[in-house]
Amino acid sequence: MTSSLKHIGVLTSGGDAPGMNAAIRAVVRCALHHGLKVTGIPEGYSGLLGGELKPLNSLSVSNIINLGGTFLKSARCMEFYKPEGRTQAAERLEAEGIDALVVIGGDGSFTGAVALSREHKVSVVGIPGTIDNDIYGTDFTIGFDTAINTVQSAIDKIRDTATSHNRLFFIEVMGRDAGYIALYSGIGAGSEEILIPEQSRGLDYLLQSLERSGRAGKTSSIVVVAEGDKSGGVYELAKAVEETLPGYSSKVTVLGHLQRGGSPTCTDRVLASRLGVAAVDTLRDGTSGVMVGLRNNRISLTGLEKACKERPDIDAELIRVSEIVST
Repeated sequence: MTSSLKHIGVLTSGGDAPGMNAAIRAVVRCALHHGLKVTGIPEGYSGLLGGELKPLNSLSVSNIINLGGTFLKSARCMEFYKPEGRTQAAERLEAEGIDALVVIGGDGSFTGAVALSREHKVSVVGIPGTIDNDIYGTDFTIGFDTAINTVQSAIDKIRDTATSHNRLFFIEVMGRDAGYIALYSGIGAGSEEILIPEQSRGLDYLLQSLERSGRAGKTSSIVVVAEGDKSGGVYELAKAVEETLPGYSSKVTVLGHLQRGGSPTCTDRVLASRLGVAAVDTLRDGTSGVMVGLRNNRISLTGLEKACKERPDIDAELIRVSEIVST
């Protein structure tokens, strides 16, 4: 343990994700276990610039492991993008006696942490919290498992209607730049087709797939579309299919922010707990500027800058599985 580490600050930034509360809880209780002081920073970097900080103890994080969202709240902070804002944040940390910062969020949150660390030598460790699962250096991010279970449950319900009325349903899920939610939930819910940004197969591919399904006798289908897919947008796809394949009656469901909410799954709670403890352990070891992740079920450290700039490759084996089981 570094002799100077006495006080840790923790914040959540960017989009909320189920399991963030479990990660905060783990950070707080691990820090207290080692005799360290912990302060919660409400509303992310915005709270660091001007919010009222919260001293945290074991009671502060009781009964939050089962709650979605983040009790510290989250917010975007345009001032933090400017060097002056980061200088103000560093001065606030010094004034409060906070020696190190744990940042729970995605690549945007980590980008801010990298700048703060580089410019002002602030000790920082990141914990990947985003439902998109698009952070390099970890097999899974906090919130992803809950999100795909939420999507799967919604698709299961929509399929009942699709089957009853011989309809084609397009289900848009989150994923501007990554198709992990679409791929996992599409396989889990038995969708007939999955469209993701990493492939951009286009309208012609979809039409051919639906024609094959029709010839095979399928009268209803589910197509899961990541919002970042470049085939033209879910409403445009539905319209094009009806115009080209008049035998299909198309409907669209956009799940939107429904995917962010809900009580985190056991998988997300355990992952968040492991990463929260690992973040404190990493700071106690004197290591900074890294993200704690899970690779092959073992804690792994990745440079924050690398976690920000690189993207994990989509699992080719899962794509192959989806193509086989959807036929």
